[in-house]
Amino acid sequence: MLADIGPLRDSPDFRRLWFGNAVSYTGQQMTAMAVALQVYAITGSSFYVGLVGLCSLGPLIVFGLYGGAVADVVDRRRLGLVTAAGSTVLSVALAVTAIAHLRVVGLLYAIVALQAVCFAMNSPARSSMIPRLLRPEQLPAANALASLSGGVGQMAGPMLGGVFVGLWGYQAAYLIDAAAFTASLYAMWRLPAMLPGEGEGAARRRPSVAEGLRYLAARPNLRTTFVTDLAAMVLAQPRVLFPAVAGLWYGGDTRTVGLLAAAPAVGALLGSVFSGWLGRVRRQGFAVLLAVASWGAAVAVFGLTRNLLLGLLFLALAGCADTVSMVFRNTMLQSAAPDDMRGRLQGVFLVVVVGGPRLGDFLAGSAADLFTPTAAVVGGGLACIAAITCVGLFQRGFLSYDAGRPTG
Repeated sequence: MLADIGPLRDSPDFRRLWFGNAVSYTGQQMTAMAVALQVYAITGSSFYVGLVGLCSLGPLIVFGLYGGAVADVVDRRRLGLVTAAGSTVLSVALAVTAIAHLRVVGLLYAIVALQAVCFAMNSPARSSMIPRLLRPEQLPAANALASLSGGVGQMAGPMLGGVFVGLWGYQAAYLIDAAAFTASLYAMWRLPAMLPGEGEGAARRRPSVAEGLRYLAARPNLRTTFVTDLAAMVLAQPRVLFPAVAGLWYGGDTRTVGLLAAAPAVGALLGSVFSGWLGRVRRQGFAVLLAVASWGAAVAVFGLTRNLLLGLLFLALAGCADTVSMVFRNTMLQSAAPDDMRGRLQGVFLVVVVGGPRLGDFLAGSAADLFTPTAAVVGGGLACIAAITCVGLFQRGFLSYDAGRPTG
């Protein structure tokens, strides 16, 4: 039942890449916390802190798509090296602003936006390398390990960022982040050249986002992986309501909000730790539908609970279901797509992961204002189940998708 570490044991290249990404992602989360703290210290305004996320959203969406197209026509190793080096330089730039006591919020916003560009260009290239480094049957385990490292980074990074800022100032978090990127740079440096595979997209040797979207439109199984994720993240995303329900349902305060926000992450982490069984699942499409429906059911039941422990339990179950869905969706993208399209599909994957929850925040917040938080949460969970049921009825090919014979 425990996470399968076979990919780490069998492939030194994957092991270095996984470790480098785990360390650098933790550093990125430290920096995100430090920037938020620094902006608040300069402005005293939560509104300006919120703009930090907005400054990164646009570049992540635009350059996520473009970065995926670029990753399909250049040496992915070189693209990964250049973008990781850019992120390192930008972390050093943040440290310089802190050391020089530059209280210019606009400069911090600009650096954060450039960091988002580097991340958006780096992520599709790095993800599309994985099928080159491992056997096809190892991809579910590899994606579960990626989820595990991401969960640890999400939980440990902000905490460490706050500790380092408190002990040694903002520059400490930024410089440690810059040092953390050396792990990613070393991993990329040790990789062999990752030129795109042969195919129509590779032959043209030009980054074309439109070509990738046309390819996706003609592949119902791959297209459905994104539809299922949007069903979960747009229809049944309750996080924006946590401040309201903490007081209304549980009589809590900001500490209760923190517990509610942490519960899905804990569930996702546990789902990654106990992911050893995922590699034995062949009907991955059916597993995705079941996992997303479980997410919706857990969210709906959470909306009916008025006991904090039960609420945290169902949020954790939702996070666990989300991990299972993510592992199989990413595995299908890596297995069923040709090498010269993997970068573009990973770019779309990044955009959906970034944009879907934000649309869900807007929908849930609007529904709560129009009706009640309970109606928004329960209705969203039930809408997610209904949407997934429709997907299963109308996309029978996805329902019967077989990992042994992957088809788009």
